[in-house]
Amino acid sequence: MSSNKKYWKSVEELNENSSIVETLRNNEFVEEIPTDEFLGDAATLSASSTTRRDFLKYVGFSTAAASLAACEGPVHKTIPYVVQPEEIIPGVADYYATTVADGFDFANILVKTREGRPIKIENNKLAGAGFSANARVHASILSLYDSMRLKTSKVAGKEATWDQANAKIVASVKDAKAKGGKVVLLTNTSASPSTDRLIGQFLTANPNAKHVVYDAVSSSEALDAFQMVYGERALADYDFSKANTIVSIGADFLGDWQGGGFDAGYAQGRVPQNGKMSRHFQFEANMTLSGAAADKRVPMTVANQKQALVKIYNTITGVSVSTSKTNNDDAIAKAALQLKAAGSKGVLVCGIDDKNAQLLVLAINRTLGSEAFNATNTRQIRKGNNADVKQLLADMKTGAVHTLIMNGVNPVYSLPNGKEFADALKKVKLSASFTMKEDETALVSNVAVAIPHYLESWGDVSILKGSYAITQPTIRPLFDTVQFQDALLSWTGSAQTYYDYIRSSWTGNKSWNQLVHDGVAINETISTGAGAGADFNSAASALAKATPANGMELVIYTKTGLGDGQQANNPWLQEFPDPITRASWDNYVTVSAADAEALGLVNENVANGGLDGSYATLNVNGVKLERVPVMIQPGQAKGTAGIALGYGRQASMKEEMMVGVNAYTLYNNFSNVQSVSITKEDGSHEFACVQLQKTLMGRGDIIKETSLEIFNTKDSKEWNVVPVVSLDHKEVPATTVDLWESFDRSVGHHFNLSIDLNACTGCGACVIACHAENNVPVVGKAEVRRSRDMHWLRIDRYYSSETTFEGDNELKEGASGLLDSLSTLRGMESPSDNPQVAFQPVMCQHCNHAPCETVCPVAATSHSRQGQNHMAYNRCVGTRYCANNCPYKVRRFNWFLYNKNDEFNYHMNDDLGRMVLNPDVNVRSRGVMEKCSMCIQMTQSTILTAKREGRVVKDGEFQTACSNACSSGAMVFGDVNDKESKVAELAEDKRMYHLLEHVGTKPNVFYHVKVRN
Repeated sequence: MSSNKKYWKSVEELNENSSIVETLRNNEFVEEIPTDEFLGDAATLSASSTTRRDFLKYVGFSTAAASLAACEGPVHKTIPYVVQPEEIIPGVADYYATTVADGFDFANILVKTREGRPIKIENNKLAGAGFSANARVHASILSLYDSMRLKTSKVAGKEATWDQANAKIVASVKDAKAKGGKVVLLTNTSASPSTDRLIGQFLTANPNAKHVVYDAVSSSEALDAFQMVYGERALADYDFSKANTIVSIGADFLGDWQGGGFDAGYAQGRVPQNGKMSRHFQFEANMTLSGAAADKRVPMTVANQKQALVKIYNTITGVSVSTSKTNNDDAIAKAALQLKAAGSKGVLVCGIDDKNAQLLVLAINRTLGSEAFNATNTRQIRKGNNADVKQLLADMKTGAVHTLIMNGVNPVYSLPNGKEFADALKKVKLSASFTMKEDETALVSNVAVAIPHYLESWGDVSILKGSYAITQPTIRPLFDTVQFQDALLSWTGSAQTYYDYIRSSWTGNKSWNQLVHDGVAINETISTGAGAGADFNSAASALAKATPANGMELVIYTKTGLGDGQQANNPWLQEFPDPITRASWDNYVTVSAADAEALGLVNENVANGGLDGSYATLNVNGVKLERVPVMIQPGQAKGTAGIALGYGRQASMKEEMMVGVNAYTLYNNFSNVQSVSITKEDGSHEFACVQLQKTLMGRGDIIKETSLEIFNTKDSKEWNVVPVVSLDHKEVPATTVDLWESFDRSVGHHFNLSIDLNACTGCGACVIACHAENNVPVVGKAEVRRSRDMHWLRIDRYYSSETTFEGDNELKEGASGLLDSLSTLRGMESPSDNPQVAFQPVMCQHCNHAPCETVCPVAATSHSRQGQNHMAYNRCVGTRYCANNCPYKVRRFNWFLYNKNDEFNYHMNDDLGRMVLNPDVNVRSRGVMEKCSMCIQMTQSTILTAKREGRVVKDGEFQTACSNACSSGAMVFGDVNDKESKVAELAEDKRMYHLLEHVGTKPNVFYHVKVRN
């Protein structure tokens, strides 16, 4: 089963006669190399007397030859410390524990600093640090060095000191108090106990003041439901490692649903242990990360999802609320029965923005007695209140708000009626925005106060009730900034600094120094609250009466890369390929193939592999979003469309980052489902989509998978087939045949990387971590479209349709006549309505018998005894022979100089942005080949540290950037010569296989067969 299954990356690959796909499979560089741009007339080259040099220029070096002079980097003289700081040892990294809490993302992290510069985010793995860094958190280190940050306060658009700005605010607050006018603090969710206390003190000192919590992406309906049942405005927490049966209705819990962070627990149950693994049902409209991981995914409209939820409620509780029939009643009934049978080992989650739906979730999990459902240690995040925000806008429009002080919010951009909010601001006597950027809201506020990045700040955070975490600065403030909390202290007459305030209020079970060192503490005994109670049957009846949308349903979501759009000016996130669509630098409307055909919308792959798509206008309740690119998405439920928030930013943005459309304009009443009409527009949009790039030349044994039943009942030789080759006219396992002589690798360290396809969720945290650790450049949309992206690590996303290649062939051969053949071929494409999905991280495989090493004419790439394939950049002359000879397509050629180049105006083109660069890794020049180094700088640092301390390296100490960032445990790195190590154990697992094993490259990266339950 595993080796014969048909996999495809795009719908274009289902076209057996596609000349485009065939061309891409056979050409490493799909566009003609523009040698004439820098060499001039090729005919004049023959006049040169140095024929070998001309040959290398024109044939071998290509673009590299034009920049040979630039390969010698400029000499920079360093200035030594006159008085060296005691805590800094040049060349040795320091780590600080801190916490991210920006209102949308929350995580317990470590910050790696070099010579006083924060350069990388890592996960805090101490007990109590339960929230790992996602791709956005890893990228937030670059946002610290954003050249578009607000560098000082502004009053009426002109630069001012904090004292001047503060005087304006204080005078306005006093005036409001004297006149009985309203003062409103509008903030995002801080999840900070000390901030909440300070706000409470401000409200006590100013009885005319009110605090409104606003989150751009709302969880208000779930908060309301939980408060009704449990008496606390919070969100339940879930531990999916305790669930054998998981049912999700419209909740992308592996994405951003209710704050995310569920992937680690989920992955624990997805790896087969003792023949068992969890079973996951997903009912959804958009194809999501959770849907991609599910064992059974059912695409359906949100209207049908509501019916499904009521049907499951009926089965679990035994009541009989009348529901409407759906096309998927059998699948719903099966999921409901398995959930009921699982009892306390079952759990249900739901992402529908409806209070009644969220009440049913609580009722179902309480009836099950679900161990995975935690209503005690609640999530203190996403606390926004929709009703309060609507009331604030109404008060502003009537002139009832005298002073509006905002912190960490950008409502002019993120409210669906943002323009209405901007107009209402004119009726407020004084508006002040505490912000890192002069964003859309700051531009129309009377006062804009520059605030520090979280890496420059003190603070405290309680992500889960009963936990406590500290935020500490890792660098002195880069600009003239003021924390909102320091402002609150001054407004309440306190002379304390915010640091002193936090420290003096700490009463936990750790010393202050230990708390700052660890970053986290478990500090409270929790008791469960009780609310006024809820009528669940009435909620079910109301939900069952929900009617389908007029026209199509638009499902609004947040992308794994950009989230709510706070970091839209971050080039790492803009260039990050979406895990599902594999497109970067864009948002778009996703539609099913059937709906696209009905609307006349198309996607086309052009000769260079680039994807083009139609434009469409979306109309939601009279609000139009014009010229939105269209992406035809396999797995999208018919009758639905999807669009991502966070794009379309204009203020305080570099021009290159002003991409996409602002979908917040359609986020009416904070509901993620809207009724939409879609109209095709003229023109064609060019996507930067990598789905047809680096296709491993069409080989079919890339992904291996099997079912849990076969895994438990069959020998591994049947589901993890070892490829065979012919030797002396006999078929023998490919692993027993060598083209090269091997040497003894049992001496010293030998590094391997294990990747479990069952645990990988495709989240992409590893991709951004690799960028940060290895100074991977950003090349921009145009270059990505030309297949020139520089990602050292990619996460291939494969769809699978027919069960086997033989099944495809039998269908085609069994067709009789032209009409039957056409209908058969169309039927073969129907799996694109709901394909299975597999993610596979691919980097340099560090082959022990590496094809690249044998063809390099200057020995720039070579192998080490420790198993790493090395690159000596100074030796590389850019022939690209290694890339042509690599079966895994993991090598990247520097077409241009990306550092200090106005043509690539990203972080490497300004002094501030270059502060993020890792001094342990060379910044590569134009004309050389680069690739994954298996983070040799990290492995050598670990060896030297152990040597200095006079001990052996412990298992788990060896890490790469990707394995360190992987919160699901899919990636495990280590020394296979240490027979007690985890990676050595995994190397002997019966699910282990190597990528393209039949080629005989003997990689040091290995994978584990994906098992579906």
